[in-house]
Amino acid sequence: MSWFVAIGMFGGLGLFLFGIQMMASGMQKMAGDRLRHILEIFTGKPIVGVFTGLIVTVLLQSSSTTTVMLVGFVNAGLMNLSQALGVIMGANIGTTITAQIISFKLEYLALPFIGIGGLFNFFGRRRLYRYLGQTILGFGLLFLGMVTMSEAMHPLRENPFFIDLLLRFGERPLLGILISALFTAVIQSSSAVTGIIIALSLQGLISLQSAIPLILGSNIGTCITAVLASIGASLPARKTAYAHVLFNTIGVILMLIFLKPFTFLVLESADTVARQAANAHTLFNVLNTIVLFPFFKYFIRLVNIVVPGEESAVNLGSKYLDRRMLKAPAVAINSSKQELLRMANMAREVVADSIDAFCRGSWKKIPHILQAEDLIDGLEKEINVYLQELSQHSLTRQQTTSVSGIMSAANDLERIADHGCNIAHLAELVADGKFQITPKAREEVFSLFEKVDDMLGKAIEALADENVHLAREVIQKDDIVDELERILRKNHIDRVNRKECVPAVGVIYLDVLSNLERIADHCVNLGQVVSGDFY
Repeated sequence: MSWFVAIGMFGGLGLFLFGIQMMASGMQKMAGDRLRHILEIFTGKPIVGVFTGLIVTVLLQSSSTTTVMLVGFVNAGLMNLSQALGVIMGANIGTTITAQIISFKLEYLALPFIGIGGLFNFFGRRRLYRYLGQTILGFGLLFLGMVTMSEAMHPLRENPFFIDLLLRFGERPLLGILISALFTAVIQSSSAVTGIIIALSLQGLISLQSAIPLILGSNIGTCITAVLASIGASLPARKTAYAHVLFNTIGVILMLIFLKPFTFLVLESADTVARQAANAHTLFNVLNTIVLFPFFKYFIRLVNIVVPGEESAVNLGSKYLDRRMLKAPAVAINSSKQELLRMANMAREVVADSIDAFCRGSWKKIPHILQAEDLIDGLEKEINVYLQELSQHSLTRQQTTSVSGIMSAANDLERIADHGCNIAHLAELVADGKFQITPKAREEVFSLFEKVDDMLGKAIEALADENVHLAREVIQKDDIVDELERILRKNHIDRVNRKECVPAVGVIYLDVLSNLERIADHCVNLGQVVSGDFY
């Protein structure tokens, strides 16, 4: 009998977890990039962040996933701790929706949902229909897992040891909280633990007094996912993870202090233990947010006391790429874009410094130029490896296009930095040979650089804002640069013929013009990535 219970529980829990994962995946794909935009835009004010966290978590069906995304955002510098905390509060409420759904006796929907979802998923012609099918199929599997767990627990109604253990949870709430927190930390899903509690209640195996400590403990245990995600991350990211732990722990302590009135409130909310357990989960998180929200600023201070220190700037390696975000493609693509823009600004700085070294003799900048070029080479490799790993996940057509565009742009930016480095080496040749560049030649080089730098600046802006009009303007400017480069080359040949220029210096000058013209060509490629003409 014990093996039957164990296997049934294990299989049912597996179905339940797989159902949640499939349902969340389908909903995320239907929502697309909107989840990322919601998190980025609607978190300016704490109260707005609460509702944002609620909505996003309802779509993701996991507060842990939302919190891990927040850790990634804060680690990348896209959000601060204050913005993240508001979302965490909302995420705790949003994750209770799953418990509310499964608390109703909807087991008769399991097989129809699996059938309908399967048909949509396998025979849907449009992606939206397949994603909808995946969501419905996930719901069906979730309900089937609940039924399987509930039926497997039926023999436990006559097991004295199990009944005595559950009674102790009611008599000793701290024991129930501890066991539930540990179990939730292992399976990393408070929704799954709540599902098990509801399955127990459907068999009449658990009372509300025993269920409440287990529910409270699951809210602490679910924080482990964010804590694990913050290992090796920046200090603000670690503060975000521990803010989640503190918020839920303080809430549990408050509920223990007012356990009797809380239990009375839950008892009055529904007639069955299953519904009461789901309501306890929801009420805890709603009340916790209502009570602690007025002390928002003081809570931030508490987090800073518990996790002290200021974040130091990171100068080497990628800043925004986070492999923990690969499971959320929209977020990973946005992180790659942020890294690409960082790389673009560094490449532009390399070109500007190299021209400064050539035209103004700023030789001291050359070591910095070479170091920056090495960093850009490394970033290009990191972005490509990151996006290749992301490509192994299920991506929408638009996401696949974005990945290809970012990889292409990274290659062009790396080549731009290479050309900038070439100009720096040419400046070194001038310095080592003690050659003299005529004022006219310096002026001409700088005039071409200004045109190219304008193109590069607008190309970067077009990438950042996805501005197609600006991208096409960059593409059109290439003809102007080509014509100016042709004129300057002709002028130089005339100077050589008049013996106004040393031939050795003349070769260096032409190489500088050539490198600037090639940079302009790569700017055109960047513009085509935005306009869509590079495919």
